Amino acid sequence: MRVLLTGASGFVGRHLHRALEARGDAVAAIDLIPGNDVHERDALDYFRTSEVHFDLAIHAAAIVGGRASIDGSPLGVATNLALDAWYFRWLIRTGTPRAVFFSSSAAYPVALQQPGDVRRLYEEDINLQYMEEPDATYGWAKLTGEKLAGYAEVEGCRILIPRPFSGYGEDQDEAYPFPAFIRRARERQDPFEIWGDGSSTRDWIHIDDLVGATLALLDADVTGPVNLGWGRATSFDELARIVCTAAGYRPELKHRADAPRGVHHRVSDPSHMLNHYVPTITLEEGVRRALEA
Repeated sequence: MRVLLTGASGFVGRHLHRALEARGDAVAAIDLIPGNDVHERDALDYFRTSEVHFDLAIHAAAIVGGRASIDGSPLGVATNLALDAWYFRWLIRTGTPRAVFFSSSAAYPVALQQPGDVRRLYEEDINLQYMEEPDATYGWAKLTGEKLAGYAEVEGCRILIPRPFSGYGEDQDEAYPFPAFIRRARERQDPFEIWGDGSSTRDWIHIDDLVGATLALLDADVTGPVNLGWGRATSFDELARIVCTAAGYRPELKHRADAPRGVHHRVSDPSHMLNHYVPTITLEEGVRRALEA
């Protein structure tokens, strides 16, 4: 199968690239920045000008960079709006029959992710006819992308929309919480710094399961939005304890109330995904792999 993959040098893209090639697919890889790694074509320019037809297109390119970037560079992150709009125009122009648009758990209404009891997020919690406030400009870009995907589907392109929750892995950039925690544990930092009060929860899914679920959903010809997660609410304090226990020490936890923290709870209902793929790498196993990497 001939596959176009955007964001091929990014965290998700790197792992998707390897998995697709392992399946025997012929992958054309492009990125947001020309010359990044071995990929010389800029994704935005490519979508504006290319007439090349592929069997499958997977759009994983996005400007994000963790919580500090989401909160600190809203206009930069909003550049994703242009990139995604041109992606869908390209799909229609070239007659691409099958596509993936990576959305995000950031597209969910922030009103459903507040302090109090943890509320699992269902795919149906997003109503594209009456869109509620998502998480910052990154969430708006993903929410708008999902809306545009519906227009591309009307033109004949079948589109899968994964909504990953907190993806992590051994080679993730330290702008994200998981690798930052791993580094602090490797350095045996004491006190151990945590942004916020430590009670916020996330739903962690290892990159191998994120990729495995995406490919399984494609193989099952699933379209529309699908949550990718475990449905396990893990607080940042709990994550710190898991990481530090695995590293063999018990530091004091130091909370930074002045640091960016995002929504309070963000946990999936993974039922739709579980119909096609069951994740295998627990958070504890993912921590062990990262510490040993």
